[in-house]
Amino acid sequence: MRLAMKSVFLYVFALLLLIFTGYPLLYMISTALKTQSNFYEEPFAIFSAFTLENFKVVFEMGLTGYFWNSIVVTVVSVLLVMLFAALASYPLSRMKFRLNKFIFILFIAGMMLPIHATLIPVFKLSQNLGLYDSLWALFGPYIAFSLPVSIFILTQFMREIPKSIEEAATIDGCSHFGIFWRIILPMLTPALMTVLIYNFIHLWNEFIFALVLISSPENMTLPLGLQDFKGEFSVNIPGLMAALTLASLPMLLVYLFAQEKVVKGLAGGSVKG
Repeated sequence: MRLAMKSVFLYVFALLLLIFTGYPLLYMISTALKTQSNFYEEPFAIFSAFTLENFKVVFEMGLTGYFWNSIVVTVVSVLLVMLFAALASYPLSRMKFRLNKFIFILFIAGMMLPIHATLIPVFKLSQNLGLYDSLWALFGPYIAFSLPVSIFILTQFMREIPKSIEEAATIDGCSHFGIFWRIILPMLTPALMTVLIYNFIHLWNEFIFALVLISSPENMTLPLGLQDFKGEFSVNIPGLMAALTLASLPMLLVYLFAQEKVVKGLAGGSVKG
């Protein structure tokens, strides 16, 4: 009886959580499919009308350019973060040397650094390097401030991999690079997917560095573009919701894709371990 009551409570809690988190998403999509007149007549109705005109208007206003800029900056930054973090985590977790703990603590200290305190130095540096108002200006801050937490996640995960696997590969004549590339990296799949999800969502939504380092409309990323759309659609709420719906799609797709990879990686890692 107690087990049945516990199951009922969990199902009710899960249902309430689904409603609480799912309704805003459904409302956003539903409003994006309404005309302005439909919205004012039934502002809280779900899927009471269907039109794609708002999406057409949004693309005509230049959303495609903002999308492309965000995709380039986010994808390149995330891939480089995953590569650099994996390369840095391997010696920190698998090798013993004098400054190992000190270097690891320095990376951890980077997680405590308030990134907004670096806005002025980063702005000055981008100007001195001639990178201001270009997508190149965003790669440095995005990668640098994503590395500490990524290295922390990968280092902790690597430490759980049995040493016997690495020792067996060494006996077979495998080099450190071969061990990392052929053995450690495939077993890092769940941790790498965690790093991918965390950094992709964070960088896709990043606003403050893009605001400070980008000024030309053709170089703006999606968060900056949505800010302009908010001004354009200050009355046209369905148009703004259409822009937000399109901006949310990449994050949802990446999360759904990476979530499946995390589960598979965990299962594969348990078998290998």
